[in-house]
Amino acid sequence: MTRSELVAALAERAGVPQKDADAVLAAFAETVGDVVAKGDEKVIIPGFVTFERTHRAARGGRNPATGETVRIPAGYSVKVAAGSKLKDAAKGK
Repeated sequence: MTRSELVAALAERAGVPQKDADAVLAAFAETVGDVVAKGDEKVIIPGFVTFERTHRAARGGRNPATGETVRIPAGYSVKVAAGSKLKDAAKGK
């Protein structure tokens, strides 16, 4: 499903214009991005999904083209975990 298809589906289910649904989706994405960027709290939609920032330690890696060992610096990543309702939907329940 593309973003425009998602916006259309949200607008239809909520009974609002697509412009409003798009604005809400954009605000949601921006808010989640801001919270994850800070890293001091999670965004939790109970039963559906959780977003949180995680720390990745420095580690060694290998350049696949040359086989040379390289050092990968520490950094941050995003962990997205599916909630029980989303998992049940994926199972077809």
